[in-house]
Amino acid sequence: MHSRRHFLQRAALSGAGLLLAPLAGLHSCAPGTGRSHIRGSLHGANHATGHLLRDPARLPAPTRTQTVEVLIVGGGIAGLAARRELQRQGLRSEQVLLVELDEAPGGNSRAGRNASAAYPWGAHYLPVPDPRNHALLGFLQEAGVITGLDPASGLPIYNEYHLCHDPEERLYLRGQWQNGLVPELGVPAEEKQQIARFFQLIEELRKAVGQDGRDAFRIPVQECSRDPQFRRLDEQSFDAYLDAQGFSSPHLRWYLNYSCQDDYGATTAQVSAWAGLHYFAARKGRAHNATAADVLTWPEGNGFLAEQLRRQATSPILPNTVAYALHDTAEGLTVDCYDVVQHRSTRVQARRVIMATPLFITERLLTTLPAAAHRALPCHRAPWVVVNLTVTELPQGPGQPLSWDNVLYGTDSVGYVSARHQELRQPGAEPLVLTWYLPLPALDPIAARRQAYQTSYDEWVRRALAELETAHPGLTPLVQRADVWVWGHGMVAPTPGFVWGAARPAAAQPWQQKLFFAHTDLSGMSIFEEGFYQGLRAAGEVLAAG
Repeated sequence: MHSRRHFLQRAALSGAGLLLAPLAGLHSCAPGTGRSHIRGSLHGANHATGHLLRDPARLPAPTRTQTVEVLIVGGGIAGLAARRELQRQGLRSEQVLLVELDEAPGGNSRAGRNASAAYPWGAHYLPVPDPRNHALLGFLQEAGVITGLDPASGLPIYNEYHLCHDPEERLYLRGQWQNGLVPELGVPAEEKQQIARFFQLIEELRKAVGQDGRDAFRIPVQECSRDPQFRRLDEQSFDAYLDAQGFSSPHLRWYLNYSCQDDYGATTAQVSAWAGLHYFAARKGRAHNATAADVLTWPEGNGFLAEQLRRQATSPILPNTVAYALHDTAEGLTVDCYDVVQHRSTRVQARRVIMATPLFITERLLTTLPAAAHRALPCHRAPWVVVNLTVTELPQGPGQPLSWDNVLYGTDSVGYVSARHQELRQPGAEPLVLTWYLPLPALDPIAARRQAYQTSYDEWVRRALAELETAHPGLTPLVQRADVWVWGHGMVAPTPGFVWGAARPAAAQPWQQKLFFAHTDLSGMSIFEEGFYQGLRAAGEVLAAG
């Protein structure tokens, strides 16, 4: 059974350059450790530029002025989707401007590459979408991911090159690789019965409809039922719900905890029961040549999708540019923006502004506006670390062969993906790139983030290899390079009360028909579909404001 959402295909590397992260200087592992031959990069989201917001008074005053109809602040999926939608609905390219504090847009869908392959720095999959999500399907058709519609069923036909190739998933359990991620090898019969009962529950919830006629669980979140019988699930932790339902199997609880960390960067103790169930029950994709269990993948992960969003609009994008002050005017808003490369500031005059930034950044940007414009929505954000290992070969253990998604039971990470899995290549012909993901779901995210920033390149590589050596003995000498990305703020986690509390919809409300908001923080889960939805929603509100 396929149950997690994944992400990544063989798209040509040419054209993806705007989304590929530059190497941040060469690092090396400690001498005398057995890792001393490994070189690579250590970098992450541009927190140095972001930290300019802590003291914007030190930035130079604007020396030039630019006027646009709509300014978008933030170039993640929501910002890119809003930019595309505004152009689709008739705004000319010169009427829209997007500023992004990093050197390239994409947010946590950024990608990288080396001489061997492209690889993800963050999000790396898209589940086959619900066919009712017409806007998303339209984007995928324009991107060439959907090649047409089946005349008989009307269902989309996906480009086979973009559907994940077999074998798709495996789990290292009790010294060998099993097919699929749900534990099976050596699992006692009574636990298997619990696992079967859980997935029977999921099937029931997948079909459940509230008294308002809406699906209990659906993507995007905005389409889910408001029925209190389902919303009440948001008031308790997933752990508490599982305890109450008698799901005590250690193997099942490991799998559900892994799943929550994989999608939310948080544990079953930290996320709500509603969010934990949504992870499984909202998967309703259908296609002529795919099911809800299938995923769309690319070597560069969701960097492919971010690049397609960028290409599908022509309005300018200014990277390395931090917006640092907003001011209310009779005509709209002015936004002071600092170019960290040219060391100069520009005052952008806009009738409408879309804040497509994480809310911890949005809060800092709105301090110069009246209190009614502020959007207080505390978000739990766990740090993440991603290590891309380029290896000449991969020693294999018994059982299922190398798959796209490879998870080790009982470890701290959520496993690794084989970035080159979609390519038509002979095994062993060229180096492999393994993308290893480590969430850091601490009770105190601030302390975890500080610790993550202080951890050395060598230590991250050591941790990755120490885990992988348990399943791939002798791997370390075969590593050519290791590239590390530290996501200090990670992604929003749907903690109890967050998704269906009053603060989330309130934070999405426009202010004075001048200021609009778009980010996955406003959904409570950081998945591509939600970023895309939030961008379209904000763009629609801007256009409705006239």
